Amino acid sequence: MLADLPIFGVFGSHESGKTTLIEKLLPRLLGQGLSVAVAKIHGSRIEVDRPGKDSDRFYQAGADVWMHGRDEGFGRSHVRPDDPVAARLCRLARRHDLVLVEGRRPFGCAKVWLLGEGETEPPADAGPLVACWPRDADRLEATWNILQAWLPLQWRRTPVYACILIGGRSTRMGRPKHLIRRGGVSWIERTAAALAGLAERIAVVGAGNVPRALSGITRLADAPDAEGPLAGILAAMRWAPWASWLVVACDLPNLSREALEWLLSTRAPGVWAALPRLPGRGGVEPLLAHYDFRARAILEEPAAEGKFAPSLLAGRAKVLAPAPPAGLAAAWENVNTPADLARAGSGSRRPSPRRAW
Repeated sequence: MLADLPIFGVFGSHESGKTTLIEKLLPRLLGQGLSVAVAKIHGSRIEVDRPGKDSDRFYQAGADVWMHGRDEGFGRSHVRPDDPVAARLCRLARRHDLVLVEGRRPFGCAKVWLLGEGETEPPADAGPLVACWPRDADRLEATWNILQAWLPLQWRRTPVYACILIGGRSTRMGRPKHLIRRGGVSWIERTAAALAGLAERIAVVGAGNVPRALSGITRLADAPDAEGPLAGILAAMRWAPWASWLVVACDLPNLSREALEWLLSTRAPGVWAALPRLPGRGGVEPLLAHYDFRARAILEEPAAEGKFAPSLLAGRAKVLAPAPPAGLAAAWENVNTPADLARAGSGSRRPSPRRAW
């Protein structure tokens, strides 16, 4: 798992300059809009609180402690044998664009090694290294250049899965939209064919029958604690929490592979979701969109408050609302009524408004 996440180490012996290097990297990384966590791996006991303080007394009594102030928080927890360092780093990666690890003992992540005074090479057990810098090297620029090349590639190591949303009441259409056929092929089959090769796994989310040709496809039930399309999106993200998701509604007769490829091109460090905004429409389009696994956290928050519109992500930090190229815009035109269906068949582009999800 570590190999597929943006977790990068700055390692070296005691007083080799690890903290100084990370401290200098942080303003540059934050200046790019990235959220960064720093984890220090120690081989000895950690002292982070003064004996006698309330928080230390709680901790010494056996509790994990979380303190929250006006503009900062602090957590301190007991390490258990069944909670390895790697698992904690993975949890940090769910809410950050980059996790920097400072340490001096072997650990299995991509890393640079800083040589200390009098050292000429890293220890034999340092493991695979991206680079090793002596004290007189320009460590800041060298490490910065490595991160600029490594992070975008690492971001795209996240597997891409696809979620096809079905199961709406289709009251205006009068029949299940995903089973409408054109040229002898149902819309859901066309959708699955467009996603083939772009997504490692395809899941159909929601209640309803699927054609026999898709009988082997993964089926997921809507999340029981949400409503509307968000119930399907959360079901998919909970089922595969480390995947990057293409979310596709079942009522897009003009869906194209090119539109899906364009959506995937928005993947970049710091982008947690891409909800396109079409010219002439007021809102974003959350039902033909891309959601990085980190977006789950900001989708779960409104859902817990009874707000079930994925479009509420619009305007949030790390959520893009890009305009698709004009030649691809038809892919976002949905069909809700028999009149829409007739217009779609005639080539007219006047879809009825989608409910404001």
